[in-house]
Amino acid sequence: MNRTSRWWRTVVAWTVAVVAVVAPVGSAQAADDTTPPKLTDGFGLTQVAAPVGTAHDFYLTVATPQVAGEQHIKIILPRGYYDDPARRYPVLYFLHGSPDDPIAQNYPALSMSDRMITVIPDGGARSWYANWLNQNTVLGAQNWENFHLNQVIPFVDANLRTLAAKKSRAVAGISMGGFGAFHYAQARPDLFGQTASLSGDIDLSANSMDLRMAVVASVTDAMGAMCASSSGSCDPNESPYKPGVDSDALFGSPYPVFNVDRRWNEVDPSQHMDRLKGIGISIYTGDGGGSPLDMEFWVSGASKNVKARLDALGMPYYYVNYGDGSGWGTQCNGTHSAGCWAQSLLDLIPRLERAFAA
Repeated sequence: MNRTSRWWRTVVAWTVAVVAVVAPVGSAQAADDTTPPKLTDGFGLTQVAAPVGTAHDFYLTVATPQVAGEQHIKIILPRGYYDDPARRYPVLYFLHGSPDDPIAQNYPALSMSDRMITVIPDGGARSWYANWLNQNTVLGAQNWENFHLNQVIPFVDANLRTLAAKKSRAVAGISMGGFGAFHYAQARPDLFGQTASLSGDIDLSANSMDLRMAVVASVTDAMGAMCASSSGSCDPNESPYKPGVDSDALFGSPYPVFNVDRRWNEVDPSQHMDRLKGIGISIYTGDGGGSPLDMEFWVSGASKNVKARLDALGMPYYYVNYGDGSGWGTQCNGTHSAGCWAQSLLDLIPRLERAFAA
């Protein structure tokens, strides 16, 4: 090897070393305050469009073999994220409700923290944050649990400056997402140190057949069928739950006869609260104005059932029943609504920050 070759190899090695120091893994940087950072594909996720938003609040559009179609992942970074390249942050994974999407999750509390990263992955209109039993419906692949736990989390850890540890990771959700938050924490207690349900469907046992049937209704598009058979002005073609599929596609038969509903019982949070030992648990619920016509009336019963189970197990938890919402902010009336969830998040986010700091 001649002197020039040795010199060139030395320059290349030195350059690589400098780049490794200056730009370590998880150091995505934005070009300016209006440009989202560039993240690298991996863990089965492929970005199919440029990120949209600002340097601190943006969303990605990704494709994965685990779930049919394109999915969004919204990311909210702390205000000082780019100021200190050495600082790492805990992460809140926030799961939206049905039939919502990540882009619409604009609750003020989610953007107020300068101490943690918030990630809002797509949960579809009716994923129920699960790997579906039947993958051969017209919906295609529906492995949402795989998508979130095996792909989104390591993708985020690889691209952003996270504290990739159980004690620095939380999962919380609204309604369908409340079920998802408890389900994920129970399925992977090694991943999460905190979990929270805001008006969540956290009791899908035979004792809460009303909620179980609500899940089935979203899978089969019963709402669209009811609209089509009514004399009202609704348009069944605009149902977010189309196309409907078989009622057994998600967790198998929902009917509690001869244990055919065993898969529902396996994923029902209320029956497995012991799996959350050592994890911080938060539950928020209203009373739906005491009306069975409001979904909060039913999820309130689910929350009370879970509270009773935690009491029986002697496990600690944080529980808020804000009733009719009269003392819970100015936009909450106790119903299954965004005004109540916004106030619950204003209570939850500082509590998560303190838990992470501790």
